[in-house]
Amino acid sequence: MTRPIIVFDLDGTLVDTAPDLLDSLNHSLAASELAAVDEAGFKRFVGHGGRVMIERAHAAQQRSLVVEEHDRLLKLFLDHYTDNIPGKSRPYPGVVEAIARFEAAGYLLAVCTNKYEANSVALIEALDLAKHFAAICGQDTFAFRKPDPRHLTETIVLAGGDPHRALMVGDSQTDIDTAKAAGIPVVAVDFGYTDRHVREFEPSAVISHFDALTLGLAERLIAAAGH
Repeated sequence: MTRPIIVFDLDGTLVDTAPDLLDSLNHSLAASELAAVDEAGFKRFVGHGGRVMIERAHAAQQRSLVVEEHDRLLKLFLDHYTDNIPGKSRPYPGVVEAIARFEAAGYLLAVCTNKYEANSVALIEALDLAKHFAAICGQDTFAFRKPDPRHLTETIVLAGGDPHRALMVGDSQTDIDTAKAAGIPVVAVDFGYTDRHVREFEPSAVISHFDALTLGLAERLIAAAGH
């Protein structure tokens, strides 16, 4: 029988990357002579990639963006972010222990993120976590990305798993919608990057710490989805 699999989102779920994303966003905004975004306001912009963050930050300051300028600022953002990996980014409390717990129980682990694959791999490697994941799939790994359910199901297949014995863990509406569309149960963490509480998007379960991602919870949700 195929081993069960847990697929994690990356930013805001496994790793707190907000300090570095904020630094890179402000690096790009400075090139447009815009005011820096503070940490308190950052969650309004984060969660949908660099291009959307730049767009939202400009809109908040009543500044329009032409395509060429948007592309230039995105390159500044990505170059700054890539050059500083892992920066201040760290796994959330309990992540390393949860990984060990599920590995010991025979689970496969994978990452499905809308971050670019190269940056995702570089970050996970820099944090010495890459050895734990059977697949790390970013927004450019396939010809589709979350919320397209194929991003999740193809990640599972690439990792050697079975979508019928799978669980998704994420922090956003995008993650929850993706899992639901794929018919896969989803646990939402409530400490990630969203401006609305994840409970509003009706995930299978909500946790506030990775200690709550237990074997029992995973087994119950996977079993219930199979009925």
